[in-house]
Amino acid sequence: MDRIRLGLVVAEFNRDITYMMEVLAKEHAEFLGAEVAEVIRVPGVFDIPIALKKMLEKGNVDAIATLGCVIEGETEHDEVVAQHAARKIMDLSLEYGVPVSLGISGPGMGRIAAQQRIDYAKRAVEAAVKLARRLKEYEQG
Repeated sequence: MDRIRLGLVVAEFNRDITYMMEVLAKEHAEFLGAEVAEVIRVPGVFDIPIALKKMLEKGNVDAIATLGCVIEGETEHDEVVAQHAARKIMDLSLEYGVPVSLGISGPGMGRIAAQQRIDYAKRAVEAAVKLARRLKEYEQG
């Protein structure tokens, strides 16, 4: 089977955490035999959908993993950001027919919990690659 071309859209907000998520995502993609073909870094999780749409429009990837970290603040801003980003990410995946996985931790967590969830990046890559492979098999079968 052809090698899966994976895109990553990575939020830079809380970069100490998302940098480690990006590194882990790239390592796990290589382990799975997928190629990280494109990476777009955006300021924050709320900005992921527009970059995701541009990557989907370009059409050079078989799947995309979105990576980010939404840490709880003094208000409910974290919930708004995470919920709206997640919904639009899912909508774009369905609109373009391309697997897009959600590797965004939060909301409702502090910095320690965020550090403990860096492996969400690995899970997101695994889900995106597996789904892309299964959909290709389905289309060919």
